[in-house]
Amino acid sequence: MSTIPISALYISEDDYLEGEKLSVVKHEYLGGVVYAMAGASEPHNRIATSVIAALCVRLRGKRCEAFGSDMKLRVNLRSDAHYYYPDAMVACDPKDAGHPWRERPTVIFEILSEDTRHIDEREKRMAYHQIDQLRSYVRIEQSKPEIIIERRTIGGWEAEVISGIDGILRLPEIDVEIPLAELYERLSF
Repeated sequence: MSTIPISALYISEDDYLEGEKLSVVKHEYLGGVVYAMAGASEPHNRIATSVIAALCVRLRGKRCEAFGSDMKLRVNLRSDAHYYYPDAMVACDPKDAGHPWRERPTVIFEILSEDTRHIDEREKRMAYHQIDQLRSYVRIEQSKPEIIIERRTIGGWEAEVISGIDGILRLPEIDVEIPLAELYERLSF
């Protein structure tokens, strides 16, 4: 989903959070500036639904929990709060609960489109990499069966590309494997 700036004026974090409770449109918050979220395409929605469905089934009975795009992610960057709405995320820290956002996810998923690619691959990627508890950042192409996984390692972040409908997304940090055919169900390439 792309974002549309709605204000060049500074808005406090508390005012943003109060406004989100009443808003019918989701907004991201980047250090005082609020951006309205644009709608998503049909392929995007199909993939997002498949990701959440696959995660919910595989995480049932485990300590980790999957959240869809209605759960905010709070990231502190240089003492400024940023709130994003990832397409999906998995949170495993029981202390990271009790409010309408998460701060310590283990895995974050974004579905790429030509409109959002530059944000997901640059701005959000840099912000997400600042989350100490994050183990994997998964970017899912919607125009072809391909997934880019960035995993945190001792030496930094390492990327892996999984291509083809026969591929398997492996996330050992949450003990989950998902065939790409399942994520791309109902899509033709």
